[in-house]
Amino acid sequence: MSAAFLATPITRIGLIGECMVELRSQMDGQLGQAFGGDTLNAAVYLRRLLGGAGVQVDYLTAVGDDSLSQAMRACWREEGIGDERVRVLPGRLPGLYLIQTDADGERRFLYWRGEAAARECFDGADAQPLLAALAGYQVLYLSGISLAVLTDTGRERLFAALREARATGTRLVFDNNYRPRLWAGVQAARTAYQRLLQLTDLALVTWEDDAALFGFADEAALFAQYAEWGVAEVALKRGARSCLVQDRQGRQEVDGEAVARVVDTTAAGDSFSAAYLACRLQGGTPDVAARWGHRLAATVIQHPGALIPRAAMPAMPALSLSLTAQA
Repeated sequence: MSAAFLATPITRIGLIGECMVELRSQMDGQLGQAFGGDTLNAAVYLRRLLGGAGVQVDYLTAVGDDSLSQAMRACWREEGIGDERVRVLPGRLPGLYLIQTDADGERRFLYWRGEAAARECFDGADAQPLLAALAGYQVLYLSGISLAVLTDTGRERLFAALREARATGTRLVFDNNYRPRLWAGVQAARTAYQRLLQLTDLALVTWEDDAALFGFADEAALFAQYAEWGVAEVALKRGARSCLVQDRQGRQEVDGEAVARVVDTTAAGDSFSAAYLACRLQGGTPDVAARWGHRLAATVIQHPGALIPRAAMPAMPALSLSLTAQA
């Protein structure tokens, strides 16, 4: 998998998850409103980075029939993200979260999502067309939050559909994003993650999350376990520290980029994951993909909120660069 993520050109990618209404505290005490969520953030950044590559990026979820849900979908379409596979559940609403940041840019989230439409994305007979459509994507991307917000029934139906899709050649990308409060208990989360990781081709892992979930003593233990589960490629995110990347060719360490002032760390991991995947899908090697991830994440954390203005998107290192070359 070092040369390219897939042997054939990519034309369709589906990202599964939950988009929420984002409220952000501002300096004047007012609240700014936007839309966000881990896989939606990744979808936006992925689409921006693949804009000229002829790749269709779809978001797969469920929303309500309210005005906020309609505005949400309009924002996706403005970013070039397809919403044809979105389920509309009458009478339901999107979830909501509030971001509070401290002087160092570290954030705290408050959530209201218990009745969100996305919870029932794969429930009921009307979900069958969406489940069947998963096999039509060359790449599917989901996160630990994508799994956590579903009902037990919906999660089981998703697992079955993912197994069928992978059997027909679909590649699965998983971002661990472990949020303990979304799970009934740590064992339930571990079981779900293990099942998904055994289907995963590329894992985009935040070290702190996996250390908390699985109790890994160090990075070596994590890589050994992922290899046992059959994950072909792992990118281990360690915040401001270097990233560790392991595939069948071995392991590499890629330094991050210095940031003079952190404004808001929201979506740092999501943007890293999107840039890493975008690079790999265009033929970049894992070490260059990690540099893409660092470059975008370093830019994102210098802006408030999950999604930076399109004009602020940074130039990426050339796909052919080695670790020692200059961007």
